[in-house]
Amino acid sequence: MSVTGAQSAEKSKKSWMIDTTPLRVVAFRRMWIGNGASFFGFQFTSVAVPVQMFAVTHSPFWVGLLGVAGLVPLLIFGLWGGAVADVVDRRRLLLASSALTWVVTLGLLAQAALGVRSPHLLLALTAIQSVGFAISSPARQSIVPRLVPADMVPAANTLNYTTTTAGGVLGPLAAGLIMGVWSTDTGVTAAYAVDALLFTVTFWATWRLPAIPPVELDGADEKPTAGLRGIVTGLRFLVTQPVLLLSFGIDLIAMVFAMPRALFPAVAQERFGGGAAVGWLFSAIAIGSVLGGLTSGWIGRVRRQGVALVAAVVGWGVAISLSGLAHQLWLMVLLLAVAGAADLVSAVYRQSIMQTFAPDRLRGRLQGVFTVVVAGGPRLGDLRAGATADLTGVGASWVGGGFVAAALALVLASAFPALIRYQPARGATENH
Repeated sequence: MSVTGAQSAEKSKKSWMIDTTPLRVVAFRRMWIGNGASFFGFQFTSVAVPVQMFAVTHSPFWVGLLGVAGLVPLLIFGLWGGAVADVVDRRRLLLASSALTWVVTLGLLAQAALGVRSPHLLLALTAIQSVGFAISSPARQSIVPRLVPADMVPAANTLNYTTTTAGGVLGPLAAGLIMGVWSTDTGVTAAYAVDALLFTVTFWATWRLPAIPPVELDGADEKPTAGLRGIVTGLRFLVTQPVLLLSFGIDLIAMVFAMPRALFPAVAQERFGGGAAVGWLFSAIAIGSVLGGLTSGWIGRVRRQGVALVAAVVGWGVAISLSGLAHQLWLMVLLLAVAGAADLVSAVYRQSIMQTFAPDRLRGRLQGVFTVVVAGGPRLGDLRAGATADLTGVGASWVGGGFVAAALALVLASAFPALIRYQPARGATENH
């Protein structure tokens, strides 16, 4: 490679702005472009599905059920997809799983265009879409350390998070504009069409990646399998790493108790009259993540990464709670953006810790567990938010969840101090 981790570290010492050194690696740059385009397009669907569900059912609980529909396949296929990623060429696996996701997007487009107002069909398509995501995500994330040097992994992860969250800003805003200009039925149809079109960029980027077959193992190493034995091997390694377990646990706390996403359609309608407000709410967290990423040059210089991770999760919970108290759209968006900046910090540290701990022969399987936790947490959060909103009201569900998450994060860190003691090893290297 023409660049080294030392160059990346040297650049981070000179600036607090985002480190773009990994983009000099051609394969990573292509993957980065594809991920950014597809995530931007997916935001149209991520807004359209709950908006359509709320329009059909007029119930936050049904919107919350979308989280369950996505979670169950995620639990099954996330672990299996991670095991497969350690056995086959990760590029080919990513192509196949992305194709499944694209077909589901076409299905969403078709049902909206035909005027099929079925909440059960929306749940079914969400579940199948989750299968594609669960299989592709471990492969996509475990590819990163094969494309860039180990010292560049935090910078590469920051670039990925920042770019995808930039799509998370622009996508929901554009989707909200569509909802404000057209009727709900026409708006969701247009949103699904945009997602289907932009997803083709992902196929191009993945097709241009080099082959990424499993690493060659010596005779003493365990031969990876895509079956139950391979999954168990990865889980057995995971339970010996308390820092990894704690990082997964604190993320679950943050997402299950403090993710207010399922409440956005109801709040947009009740407090702000609907229309473009829903786009601003869905974009707000991502806005903060983008701003946090653009000023992330300091992230690689922090040694007490465990402390920083806990502080970020506490900040996320408090900011979410305060946003739920706001009755001005600009203030709610601002506070959600603060939460998004904290989430960016915690996400980069969690991902980098996992990729550093895991050897390549286990990386797909552990990334599968990581996918289940990171993507499953918000879906459980959707269910929690929707169910408690039906019982206690939207405001209590939103505000109470954030404060509970912040408190539980502090309790976890105090009870199990391995996380707050964590610091990355100096000069750590990884086989590519």
